[in-house]
Amino acid sequence: MNDSLQSDFKALRCTADFWSLRMVDERAENYCVRKNVPQPPSMSLDRGAMLTVYAGGGYGYAATSDTSRAGLQAALDRAASWARSSAIRSLIDSRALPRPALRGDYASPEANAKRWSRRAWYEVLADESRAAGCDSRIVDWEASVETRTAEHVYLTSEGGEVSQHFRFVMPSLTVTAHANGDTQMRTLNGYRGLAQQGGEAMLERFGFVGSGARVADEALQLLAAPNCPSGVMDALLLADQMVLQIHESIGHPLELDRILGDERNFAGTSFVTLDMFGSYRYGSDLLNVTFDPTRPEELASYAFDDDGTRAERAYLIRNGMLERPLGGAISQMRAGVAGVANARADGWNRPPIDRMANLNIEPGDATLDQMIAGIEHGVLMSTNSSWSIDDSRNKFQFGCEWGQLIEGGKLTTVVKNPNYRGISANFWRSLEQVGDESTLEVLGTPYCGKGEPSQLIRVGHASPACVFAAVDVFGGDA
Repeated sequence: MNDSLQSDFKALRCTADFWSLRMVDERAENYCVRKNVPQPPSMSLDRGAMLTVYAGGGYGYAATSDTSRAGLQAALDRAASWARSSAIRSLIDSRALPRPALRGDYASPEANAKRWSRRAWYEVLADESRAAGCDSRIVDWEASVETRTAEHVYLTSEGGEVSQHFRFVMPSLTVTAHANGDTQMRTLNGYRGLAQQGGEAMLERFGFVGSGARVADEALQLLAAPNCPSGVMDALLLADQMVLQIHESIGHPLELDRILGDERNFAGTSFVTLDMFGSYRYGSDLLNVTFDPTRPEELASYAFDDDGTRAERAYLIRNGMLERPLGGAISQMRAGVAGVANARADGWNRPPIDRMANLNIEPGDATLDQMIAGIEHGVLMSTNSSWSIDDSRNKFQFGCEWGQLIEGGKLTTVVKNPNYRGISANFWRSLEQVGDESTLEVLGTPYCGKGEPSQLIRVGHASPACVFAAVDVFGGDA
């Protein structure tokens, strides 16, 4: 932790009940090779601080990019003024809120490992680009990567000191094929779906080297494939599609501020209500969902949230029964229910709100071969390509890049444009099989949107493959 920042914080003056400083210093680099042509690199640096104050029952905050002692004091004064002004109209009495005094630190795996050079990145991306552009029917292709490092420091007037050092690697490979009036896109786990904390070692875990030829071949197979048939059948969703299913129909509905109505005029509300916790059957007995910010390589792992609450693993859904929401300290106080440490902001100039972090489905005991063998009539689907869900996060319609029919317990024909629809409140109860550790992947998204003003935040999802019974499936002709 920077000694000068600690010194500046200790020099700040405020007569409020409690105040805190959250400093964020984030650096990003982007490299891309498109159709064998290296694109110019892009780099960004974002640095600033958020000052938060509890005073007289009110709550106020102010952000600043002026991180000098004078700049921090000016922001603290503004935050204190807002806190006192809001006291008579506040939804909550800030005097009852926790006043974090925790001390600790966190670092991503390989956070301090030697970084690849720009040349090394371009060489790897160029190799995959050349391999992807292997056929005249491949009309567009690119290999890219985004890397980020971030330093987060949280200091409080109660003596809290938290320092967290993050490193993210997010590669992507996309191939578009066209022939006879049809266009098909195939990606490596979706756009930026390969998103983890740590260093370049994650490329080996996901087989990034060699992916250009593999993804191009699959795009060409899709061009020759028939449309997915329509009808009611079993659906085997691989991990990279389960990520989207978890995100949209479990993660967002369980955000406590959304349940309380905070997103109603922007991104919608939730079909979940407060009286459901502890009594509502969200899914079949096989559904076990955890909030887990402790898995080192997952995208949204951390030791403390942005309100200074210690992050710990907790069940949200256990054996199909709904136990607790995704709600940080402030929402927990408003609702009178237990939540988790998920008050998070996407940068220094946004306040923390209830966000997904790592939201995972716990693995079961079925291998992929066993799941396929148990399906008489169904379809395997992989890699999300489209999504639509209503403003209560209930009725949904999702599409995938890749499909393969399952007939008599065996994988058969590759099909394109596989889609399925359902209702969240019923869909998870049709969960029939949950894959074991061998089917599990640790993925995520760096671009989950929510809030006014908008915040785009990193979210992790680990999931095995899953089988759902009697799903409404349809193809591109439907």
